[in-house]
Amino acid sequence: MSSRAALPERRRPQATWTGTQAYVLAAFCLVLGVALGYLFRGSASPEATDASPTPAVGTPQGMGNAQPSPAQLKAMFDRASAPLLDAIKANPNDFDSIVKLGNLYYDGRQYPDAIKYYERALQIRADNADVRTDLGTAYWYTGDADRAIAEFKRSLKVRPDHPGTLFNMGVVKWQGKMDPAGAVAAWEELLRRNPNYPQRQQVEEFIEKAKQHVKG
Repeated sequence: MSSRAALPERRRPQATWTGTQAYVLAAFCLVLGVALGYLFRGSASPEATDASPTPAVGTPQGMGNAQPSPAQLKAMFDRASAPLLDAIKANPNDFDSIVKLGNLYYDGRQYPDAIKYYERALQIRADNADVRTDLGTAYWYTGDADRAIAEFKRSLKVRPDHPGTLFNMGVVKWQGKMDPAGAVAAWEELLRRNPNYPQRQQVEEFIEKAKQHVKG
């Protein structure tokens, strides 16, 4: 799948389980996290057509693999966002530029800013399932599982087969709501509606692990 995918590195704040349940949950999340890494961004899924690629935010020369300081990071975002902000200033309803700006902040893990621009884009095109999925995923990364699920449900009303939405719904149901049965339902719906899903085998493995936890 040509996507940045699947499970969030950030797992706080979330509900916790106790006793042996916590160990089973931790083991499952470790397997899922190692396998896929991040939640799918809706506009990065193979079926996505509405949102354009995100502008790159490059590492300054001479830094190598070092992490940029907050000041350096801000400077990078200012440079990358400038043409998009100019486009939006010229046309406040420039949907593509607004989405690109949201994607820019999302990819830089500046989730509150990403949320702001995704919400603005959805005021223009409320039926865009890709952006709606991105908004929900950004909410998840801020620790708001309930709002994430609410946005995923809205996305699925527009596109019931949206693979990124269904996958992410399963992850948030499992990790955010401690609802393995809900995760199984979302992932089974994902495979039912998308029989040629590229990560099918992995998702089937996740379903089996979640079912074992439900039985336990």
